[in-house]
Amino acid sequence: MSLTSDPPVDKAPPPTVAEPEDYGALKVVPVRHPWRWAAVAATAILLVQFLHGLATNPGWEWEVFAEFFTAEVILKAVWITLQLTFYGTAIGFALGIVLAFMRLSASPFLKSVAFTYIWAFRSIPLIVQLLFWFNLAYLYKELQFGIPFGPGFFSFDTMGLVGAMSAAVLGLALHQAAYAAEIVRGGVLAVDSGQLEAAAALGIPRLRQLRRIVLPQAMRSILPNAANEIVSLFKGTSIVSVMAIGELFYQVQVIYGRNGRVVPLLMVATAWYILLTTALSVLQHYVERHFAKGATR
Repeated sequence: MSLTSDPPVDKAPPPTVAEPEDYGALKVVPVRHPWRWAAVAATAILLVQFLHGLATNPGWEWEVFAEFFTAEVILKAVWITLQLTFYGTAIGFALGIVLAFMRLSASPFLKSVAFTYIWAFRSIPLIVQLLFWFNLAYLYKELQFGIPFGPGFFSFDTMGLVGAMSAAVLGLALHQAAYAAEIVRGGVLAVDSGQLEAAAALGIPRLRQLRRIVLPQAMRSILPNAANEIVSLFKGTSIVSVMAIGELFYQVQVIYGRNGRVVPLLMVATAWYILLTTALSVLQHYVERHFAKGATR
């Protein structure tokens, strides 16, 4: 006899267990992507047409390209381009590191000086900077070293000191330093500040913190942007042609100005730029892999 006034509730029957299906008999239909295949076909046709035009169009004059690609005057111009890139990068990033830590300094004066430098050199076009340094002797006949606002001990003639090549290196390096400073500063700021606090609590000196903790981690953020700037500087060396420096693009202009073979000579410059940029990209890959140790699995 039930002790409650509720009517008895019938229990639900237990659920039936479904018979296992034979999955091997099911037909699997892959997802179709007709528009993807159409895009692949259209791209392949355009690529084949482009390569066919390169091979068969006589306007490219590949025999002229082969004649001048390894010519002595072109190889010398490539060497000058590499020198401009190396010196501009080395001096620019050395100064950029100093400017970056000046902006990160607690001193308002150092911050202001670094900010003003970066603002000025990022605002003025590179060609204007190059022409300014090239005409430095117009403003300063000589440079003296001695007591500030006092007598000088020795001096240099700016006409002989700052030539075309040195003016180009100076202009490229000072321009590059403004961008390098922001790249380095961004990489340092990307490192968690808690690691510096832990290192300071352990009594690690400040310089060792930067060298062993901050910079190895910051390099993972710095390297991609720094490599882009180096590649841009390498291609941007062509702008020094306005100073009649015999770099790659200037020599190509001189040659096709004499023989009228504009397209094949431009292809010579293009091929060298692509070749050297590819080498820089390969070097970037290995350097990034070195600094990524411990960060990737």
